[in-house]
Amino acid sequence: MKSKFVSLGIASIFVIAILAFVPSSTFAQESELQVVDEVIAQINDEVITLSMLKRESKERIEALKQSGMSQEEAATEVSKRQPELIATLVNEALLLQKGKELDLSNEVEAEVNRRMLEVAKEQGITTIEKLDAAMRESGVDPVATRQTLRTEIMKQAVIQQEVDRKLFFGLTLDELKKYFDEHQDKFRKPENVTISEIFLSSAGKNEAEVKARALELVRQLRAGADFSKVAAANSEREVNGVRAAPQNGGKVGAFEVPNLRQDIADSVKNVKVGGVSDPLRTNDGYQIFRVDDRTPGSTTATFNENQVREAITIERGTARRDEYLQTLRNEAYIKISDNYRAAVAPLLKLAPEKTAENSDTAKPAEKKKGKFLGIIPKP
Repeated sequence: MKSKFVSLGIASIFVIAILAFVPSSTFAQESELQVVDEVIAQINDEVITLSMLKRESKERIEALKQSGMSQEEAATEVSKRQPELIATLVNEALLLQKGKELDLSNEVEAEVNRRMLEVAKEQGITTIEKLDAAMRESGVDPVATRQTLRTEIMKQAVIQQEVDRKLFFGLTLDELKKYFDEHQDKFRKPENVTISEIFLSSAGKNEAEVKARALELVRQLRAGADFSKVAAANSEREVNGVRAAPQNGGKVGAFEVPNLRQDIADSVKNVKVGGVSDPLRTNDGYQIFRVDDRTPGSTTATFNENQVREAITIERGTARRDEYLQTLRNEAYIKISDNYRAAVAPLLKLAPEKTAENSDTAKPAEKKKGKFLGIIPKP
């Protein structure tokens, strides 16, 4: 298991609403207050506001558009899942608060810097300052990018330290041996296959023409054409914006067959070493595979302590993470606003029977300590 990561906490400020004076009498009286934002949820000393929700919704709409949805379809889908998004933001806030409590910020910042330096190296950029400049030229905000990275690494770090590591190292030798005996199929060495690829993109092209071209390349390869040369001349797979095949001849690498995407595994299943698959249709084009090598799997299971620990952690991890998040929610002061409570509270499994105890009759000091659970009625 990797050492713990961690991240930057959020500044704790309780905001009821953001108000603004509108000087023009066309819109409001000079002394009239106009609400320009609202609090959707309070999580301990922090809040989720409508503007934060809109920003997150916009990002998800853009992501769905990139996957092929229209603006209208993406907006409808995100709107339909708004309660889930709010619940996600609540869980995220709790994880970030926990990361701050665990004092993980320095480790998270170091990991952010390491990943940014990796990106710079991949792009042939020598300094972080030059990377920032290149990002700005491409329309990417380096400050926002780092903050997003901090948030994601912090969440991963808390889960890894508080859940995954404890599960991984908390297993006894008896538990490991029992699991191994009951799941020996998982610990037999699987078949390995080494493959190369020719990729033809169908984006903006006539589908029939791309398919015909793929079939023609397969015919040439099966007739004896050199795969690496055909790949170098035809494959359109790009790495960092540059066609990769002229440099690597289309080589992809070695994989355990169970870890291959199912359609790829099926495509190369009966292809002998040196043979070429039929064209495989994917979302963005056609792939042609050559099987460069095969290593048969083993029929005998081999006990490896770390492998068994990892298998159990993967199998039980999702349930343990859900339990951990529920514990964080149970220990927190969470208040969902009236407009969103009915849809969001069930997703967070907040205890409705605790509503009265969480009302404003509770002492502020007790609320801050998180002694009360559930939903606080709006004042």
